[in-house]
Amino acid sequence: MKHTKGDLQQMQSLPLSAKILMTKRRIREWYDYWDGQVYVSFSGGKDSTVLLHIARELYPDIEAVFVNTGLEYPEIQSFVKTFDNVTILRPKMRFDEVIKTYGYPIISKENSQDIYDARKNPLSRAASKFDENSEYVKKYGARYCLSKWKPILDSDIPISHMCCNVMKKKPAKEFEKRTGKKPILATMASESNLREKIWMMNGCNAFNSKRATSQPLSFWTEQDVLQYIKENNIPIASVYGDVVYKDDSDQMRIEDYGIDGCGTEKLCTTGCNRTGCIFCAFGAHLEKGESRFERLKRTHPRQYEYCIGGGEYVNGVWQPSKEGLGMGHVFDELNKIYGDGFIKY
Repeated sequence: MKHTKGDLQQMQSLPLSAKILMTKRRIREWYDYWDGQVYVSFSGGKDSTVLLHIARELYPDIEAVFVNTGLEYPEIQSFVKTFDNVTILRPKMRFDEVIKTYGYPIISKENSQDIYDARKNPLSRAASKFDENSEYVKKYGARYCLSKWKPILDSDIPISHMCCNVMKKKPAKEFEKRTGKKPILATMASESNLREKIWMMNGCNAFNSKRATSQPLSFWTEQDVLQYIKENNIPIASVYGDVVYKDDSDQMRIEDYGIDGCGTEKLCTTGCNRTGCIFCAFGAHLEKGESRFERLKRTHPRQYEYCIGGGEYVNGVWQPSKEGLGMGHVFDELNKIYGDGFIKY
């Protein structure tokens, strides 16, 4: 049964206690449907830490699977090792190899895929999105017009959405094929338009999709996750700092972490808000205050230098070199097009 955005908003407005019960029900349904042949996709981030905590309250022996891409904060990798029954997978390609083969992850996963597809086929539907006068844009409206990103399309920067597919999804799918186990993921519909659309199409438990997945936190929000961590006193990776109320945190973040408060949210972390892949630039242009790359420079200077430095032109195409990923040049080019500070680093 398909859902509406109104259904999602109604579920998101429920108290956390109700959401926990609903999440447990979704996990039980998934576990029973697949006769226990399931696993928790565990990134070491705060969302998947909450998911694993809930799942192991129901099934203490449920397996967790961590894909070690080499792109996680060192604190995340150390944190994962504190858990029992965690299977560690590794991708077959390094991040620099993915960039050389496909391109850099910038703007968003959806936009980078359109740029990638448009370059491969200038007559494709993806290519028509970059022309504000195309029949596609006239039919579907300005919301689907990507003319803003046409200068990037025409640049010499290789761009792609493939890093997540190659470095995370492929190892996980190979594991699923080998074991027959089905994943439980910690993704939430509030994280992106794409995830919201997927939830409206499949709900939390996508039994019949091409890749069967359960996403029992789909209707949770960031505040729900932080509230659950605080109320249950769950340890999280040290890179996040502590979960605190806003009124108690602003001065702490400025004095101890150099971060300008936590916005208007009731709860926030005193360290990083999101972790994920430390070199990923998806959404970096939307960040307010200290950017993820400015923070990386302050907290992990060695990783920052590798990310920003290096790079070289090979046959007219910019790509990583032995010295580093060369993302500083990529950001400089974007800042030339869209103005200084478009991506702060």
